Order: sequence, then structure tokens, then C-alpha cells
Amino acid sequence: MNSAADTTGAVWAVLGSAAVAGGLLSTWSPCGYSSISLLRPSGRGAKAVMGWLPTFGMHGLGYALGAVILGTLLGAIGGLAGFTGFGVTALVIMGLVGVLYGAHQLDFLRVPYPQRRAQVPHDARQRFPKWFIGGLYGLSLGLDYMTYVQTPLLYVMTLAAAFTGNIPEAIAIIALFNVGRYLPVAVNALPITDYKVQAWLARNQERAALADGAILVALGAAFLVVALL
Repeated sequence: MNSAADTTGAVWAVLGSAAVAGGLLSTWSPCGYSSISLLRPSGRGAKAVMGWLPTFGMHGLGYALGAVILGTLLGAIGGLAGFTGFGVTALVIMGLVGVLYGAHQLDFLRVPYPQRRAQVPHDARQRFPKWFIGGLYGLSLGLDYMTYVQTPLLYVMTLAAAFTGNIPEAIAIIALFNVGRYLPVAVNALPITDYKVQAWLARNQERAALADGAILVALGAAFLVVALL
């Protein structure tokens, strides 16, 4: 990042990659487990998958709407606060948050972990068709702070979105995070049982937390180095 001809472009590339990774790591949460388990095709075979595609599509639209709402809010707040991009102050703050929460994930220290601690409305499946539930889940999870926050990478992305001071750029950051949250549901198009998916997630729960901590520390350290050199 520091040797890049365009430091801002390098910061964006790293942020974008970390945002998608953070979204993927959010799968290891009560809501992630629940979404993959609930938003499955009804039956087996190609016909069942085709019938499931509207649910998958609505789920994506829900995530997109959530990104627009949250990104607009964060970009507007940043604009009103006078933020204009990733200057030294922004990089230092994001760097410190990354390192601190990375240490938190790796169990070296405890820091505040603000979140709503709520799940998506699981009983909605008894009241609405599956495609509607897909959209409802996508919107709930796409707003990111309406349910459990599994990865503190969301906090870094929230700061980054606000520091842009620009609504389209803020939406882009949240959208990249939401893409990572959305993609794992695509596993339901494969001929694999829900039990195997859930078992794989459970076996890799601790690895996900370690990966989360490593990414946060690396990201935070990179921002601090670039800001201070």
C-alpha cells in the first residue's frame, strides 16, 4: 500500500477485499446458520433449484436495499461531519480499531462489542412464502446492525463508509460487505444436505474467528504504517 503510486486506490483495494471477507466471515453467526438452513430449495433436483431462484434473487435484493439504506446514512453523516476521504486521521482511527478488535477476536483483550443481539424473524417462515422470507432476511441482514455482529470488520467498514463523506462510495463499501454475506446462501443450489453444510460451519467456527482476528490485525497495522510513514 505504501509503495503504490496511488495510495488512495490501494486503500480502496484493501478495504474492498476486507469488506467481502468480513461478509463471508459473518456466515458464522446465528443468523448466518439460520439463513442457509431456512432458504433452501423445496425438494431435490434441477426443478427444485429453479423454483428456489426467486428466493435467492429476493435475498440479494434485500441485501442491496440494506446497503443503500445504511450506506446513505453513513455517507450523509460523514459529509455533514466534513470527512473527505482516507487521510492520515481516518487511517489512524481505522488502524487502531482494526488492531484492537483483531486482538479481541484472538482473545488477547476485551473491548466493547456493540450489537443488537437479535436474530432474523425465524417464525416468518410460517406466515409468508419463501421468496418473501428471502427478501426479508436479506434486508434484515443487509442493514448489518439489526442482528448479531459476528465480525468486527463491520466496525472498520462502518468507519470507512463514514470517512468517505460521500454517499455513493459509502454505499459501495457496505455493498461489498453485503456481497460477502449474501454469497454463502448460493451453496443451497448444490446437491448437498443442510446437515453437511451446518456441520462444516460448526467444525470451522474457531478457524473463522482466527481468520477474522488475523485480517483485522493485518488491516489495522497496514493502515497505521501507511498513515505514519
